[in-house]
Amino acid sequence: MRGRTLSAAIALTVFAGMTVTLAAQPVSASPSAPTTAARPIAASAAVLAAPDISVTNVQAHLTQLNSIASSNGGNRRAGSAGYTASVSYVKSKLQAAGYTVSEQTCSSCTYPSNNLIAEWSGGPTDQVVMFGAHLDSVSAGPGINDNGSGSATLLENALVLAAQNPTMTKKVRFAWWTDEEQGLNGSRFYVNSLSATQRGYIKGYYNFDMVGSTNGGYFINRVTSTTAAPLKAYWDSLGLQPEENVEGQGRSDDYYFQQAGIPTSGYAAGASARKTSTQAAKWGGTANAAYDSCYHRSCDTTANVSATVLNRAADGVAYALWQLAVGGGTPTNDFSVAVSPTTRTVARGASTTATVTTATTAGSAQSVSLSASGAPSGVSVSFSPSSVTSGGSATMTLSASASAATGTFTITVTGTGSVTRTASLTLTVTGTGGCSGGQVIGNGGFESGSTPWTASSGVITNSSSQPARTGSYKAWLDGYGSTRTDTLSQSVTVPAGCASYTLSFWLHIDTAETTGSTAYDKLTVQVGSTTLATYSNLNAASGYVQRTFNVAGFAGQTVTLKFTGTEDSSLQTSFVIDDVTLQAS
Repeated sequence: MRGRTLSAAIALTVFAGMTVTLAAQPVSASPSAPTTAARPIAASAAVLAAPDISVTNVQAHLTQLNSIASSNGGNRRAGSAGYTASVSYVKSKLQAAGYTVSEQTCSSCTYPSNNLIAEWSGGPTDQVVMFGAHLDSVSAGPGINDNGSGSATLLENALVLAAQNPTMTKKVRFAWWTDEEQGLNGSRFYVNSLSATQRGYIKGYYNFDMVGSTNGGYFINRVTSTTAAPLKAYWDSLGLQPEENVEGQGRSDDYYFQQAGIPTSGYAAGASARKTSTQAAKWGGTANAAYDSCYHRSCDTTANVSATVLNRAADGVAYALWQLAVGGGTPTNDFSVAVSPTTRTVARGASTTATVTTATTAGSAQSVSLSASGAPSGVSVSFSPSSVTSGGSATMTLSASASAATGTFTITVTGTGSVTRTASLTLTVTGTGGCSGGQVIGNGGFESGSTPWTASSGVITNSSSQPARTGSYKAWLDGYGSTRTDTLSQSVTVPAGCASYTLSFWLHIDTAETTGSTAYDKLTVQVGSTTLATYSNLNAASGYVQRTFNVAGFAGQTVTLKFTGTEDSSLQTSFVIDDVTLQAS
């Protein structure tokens, strides 16, 4: 290995149009150098404001992710229990720090599961800098370098940003993606969900995938781009001579952002490709060996991460974040909200409690008013006291009436002061006195006339043009090839006190439409005012397909189950329904 020194000044131009000069000092580039040296020695005031990210804290997050995998079949694959637990771990940390956190269900993923999105307060909403990493692993192992390393690096950077709470010049958004290993599906779903205006708000997306490889290199996506400038400037100040991430091109979550016209960059330390002798000479490590010998293997554990490489990536992220989105000034007052425990079960006619704690995270203590949302019918939520000074706590009481809706619900606790912070509790309401249960849909096979259904003329029919799934009758909505709306409905009393409630029906969609992209004709399924699903000519299939829904949220209520079919002026689409059931048990 050989070291290199750097004594020249570095002029850094970021995409916001700001230029900063780093007065760099000689720094060792050896991968074996102490991790505390992995920072610029001298820089402008803006550079000095960037925090040193504790690699020990990043490693602690990796230990937690490794433990989660060990407890859930040895991996954190998207859609698995290990992935869900990983999301919960990251989400709880972010919520406690005061982030606005949301989960986005990727319904088109190979393994349907959730992206996790977190935004920090401050900064203009139309000027967003986004930092992302995929949180899922392959099924072969725990995925600690790939990609616990990127996920943990962003998590610790997010927590440090919250703790310091500086004045923001841009909105900072963090994302942890699902289903990357199956084809970048989570990030693709997110990008596709954005409007053109929302995409335009994102001024740069930075991706971090495998940033702790044990035989690692120092690679930057689109290294010569303006977007990459702050990432490159930090590693340049360490004399690392970063290179273009050729191996990772098109293989990680920056791809669909780039395809959508959003400027992108990011760090990587290498995967299965082999380190050249030239790279080994300037970075250390073993020539002609993989950057990560445990890539996509069971040995990708906490032992498969270089603390030096990881530390340099974590500090580089902080440097870029501060350069791109942080201004001067005095931090505003801020606080966090947390609930303990985060899960509670209550029976009808009973109550349960949890503790809501607050903490001052920046500035001075302030008065915080507490409220809750998301409680099901028949459940009330109260706080004692209803207002606290940040740093104080309150008792939250959740009381279920004798007729409260049963099932599992998410209760959102909101603290309102100079800003708004939230935390969540999962509440399960159980029934008392048994479940009357059974099938509650009348004449679900349509063989006994129209009663108790209310339907448009001709909907309930035994026409042989569209055969029933069972028996002779079915409900046939639309299929005329002209502008038409057909409806089919039934008032249903959903019993209380049951453990499960499943609405099921069989649907055959037949169409003459030729498009593969436009939904001209639609079928909407509703319970009460809630839309359960919408189908269209795009869902056409050769036979009946069973559709099922959990309708526990309507327990103890009388509601209307309604099917509405709408057809445009040409080319028929038939929505044929049979064997409708709502089974409570």
